[in-house]
Amino acid sequence: MPDDVRFGATPTRRGTRFAVWSGAAEQIWLCLFDADGAETRLPMARGPEGVHSLEAPGIGPGARYGLRADGPYAPEAGLWFDPAKLLVDPAARRLDRAFTYDPRLGAPRDPAVDTAPLMPKALVPATTRAMKPKSPLFRPGGLVYEVCVRGFTMLHPEVPEAQRGTVAALAHPAVLAHLKRLGVGAVELMPITAGIDERHLPPLGLVNSWGYNPVALMALDPRLCPGGVAELRDTTAALRRAGIGVILDLVFNHTGESDILGPTLSLRGLDARAYFRHAEDGALINDTGCGNTLDCDHPATRRLVLDTLRHFVTQAGIDGFRFDLAPILGRSAGGFSPEAPLLTAMRTDPVLADRVLIAEPWDIGPGGYQLGNFPAPFLEWSDRYRDRVRRFWRGDAHALGDFVTALAGSADTFPPPATRAVNFIAAHDGFSLADLVAYARKHNAANGEDNRDGHDENLSWNNGAEGATEDPAILAARRRDLRALLGTLFASRGTIMLTAGDEFGRTQQGNNNAYAQDNPITWLDWTGRDLDLEAWVAELAALRRAHPLLAGPELLTGAAEADGAPDVAWLTPGGTPMAEDDWHAPDATAFAMLLSGRLAVLFNRGGEPVTFDIPAPAGGWSGEAMVPARSVAFLTESPKRG
Repeated sequence: MPDDVRFGATPTRRGTRFAVWSGAAEQIWLCLFDADGAETRLPMARGPEGVHSLEAPGIGPGARYGLRADGPYAPEAGLWFDPAKLLVDPAARRLDRAFTYDPRLGAPRDPAVDTAPLMPKALVPATTRAMKPKSPLFRPGGLVYEVCVRGFTMLHPEVPEAQRGTVAALAHPAVLAHLKRLGVGAVELMPITAGIDERHLPPLGLVNSWGYNPVALMALDPRLCPGGVAELRDTTAALRRAGIGVILDLVFNHTGESDILGPTLSLRGLDARAYFRHAEDGALINDTGCGNTLDCDHPATRRLVLDTLRHFVTQAGIDGFRFDLAPILGRSAGGFSPEAPLLTAMRTDPVLADRVLIAEPWDIGPGGYQLGNFPAPFLEWSDRYRDRVRRFWRGDAHALGDFVTALAGSADTFPPPATRAVNFIAAHDGFSLADLVAYARKHNAANGEDNRDGHDENLSWNNGAEGATEDPAILAARRRDLRALLGTLFASRGTIMLTAGDEFGRTQQGNNNAYAQDNPITWLDWTGRDLDLEAWVAELAALRRAHPLLAGPELLTGAAEADGAPDVAWLTPGGTPMAEDDWHAPDATAFAMLLSGRLAVLFNRGGEPVTFDIPAPAGGWSGEAMVPARSVAFLTESPKRG
């Protein structure tokens, strides 16, 4: 793979140079489209190492184009060449419209079925000067705020209607004020690149509103970011001025071209055997559950991924990236390796080396669960933290030891001195935080799959009624549990993540797989939010900012600090050190976490109030030592007088 070739469309003094990679195509054509849709095909010349290129005189920014490729057609063997299929340039920076699924996009090779009218066209980009990347604002130990861009502001009363559901809406003053109040260190934007609906959704009247089904990896979805990369750049700058970084959630594990019955849209039609992993018999490997698996061990795929990451850093000032089903990025025929070429390149690339890198450390392939195995500086989503916290507050027996391990940074997963955990209790995938304490089982009928989709085990509880209720005792119990869960999250060592709306009690009506709900099920209800819960989260955020000991990223180990006090002590409600038997008691319900003798976090999951007697610092404690049932409370060192 030649390093000196710039792929995609690059304006020059004479016109535009186009370049694309395919090792197996016999011929590739550049297809130019005028304003009326008339097509001009120009054959591209094949050069060294599979690079097909062409300089088109007189073609400038804004010109609409696509690609066609010819070669053997044998889908069962991983060969999908079909010149009747118009293909999107893998390195396209912008599209003229969004993808719309049509069965003809996946039809067998037939010269009479031309897909050009069905496909968006790439636009030749304007020449822009690369930004000099600034150091990321976000630091490990901060708060990541996960955002579905469309659902976040579709119902926001202060955001202009025309701007709702877009990236630009994140820069609205009302949104910025909300994020700052919560102490957000970085917004993590769920996928905003151009993707397509899965083929089973249109007949159900549904769409993929999460975006985890990409096609064009660099091009932003025109519905979410109609202003293209300039809109993303301006929004990132506005967030940065407010002290908030931007992390993009990117999907490099599969494409929306799906399985053998899926559409041919881009990489499949250019060189499927290279870009995707196949079994020895030519069948697509499906380590993602989405029908195909990108081969990130292949130089062409690796180059495409790295070019995409550099593009978002140098053109939009992005702080970092979260990688969906991240073990795919480190997979080869021999399985996952933390030293895989792509993972190594991300950590050593001059543009990317200082970026925030977050892995979702599992896929469904062999050896797919890799929590704790990504190389530093990767942070990792910790589902182990999630489950331990849920089990403790659900009231499971023998849960205390695991809960405390999670609270202190998960040293059993991330060895000292530092934790790389991204701690979360709820995320986009699964129950919302409020639904976690209101539903004992999933309710996914709206997804059109007879409630078969989504996880069956959620470690959730409903406090006495399934779903909506007007019972004041049940509602009070749910509010209490939400406060305890949020208090736990903000008291946890390491990076923490909160999904947008969980700070004010968003509900998805028990749907734990709401990817296809582009409607009020996932749109945040800004006028109906729980303001008391939101105020509690703001209070927790302020406490975490005022006491960096809570965040880390160093693991809490009990080691002595310079002043002689241990960084953490685990105490009984009576103030004595926890004994071995205390940790393993099946009915253990209350304990305290004392940080450097100056901050105490009090946990009581029992059904009755507990009064704590914790050794006080010289100035005494501020806060209530009596902790209500199923609650978290904080004692802080009183300010010195005089």
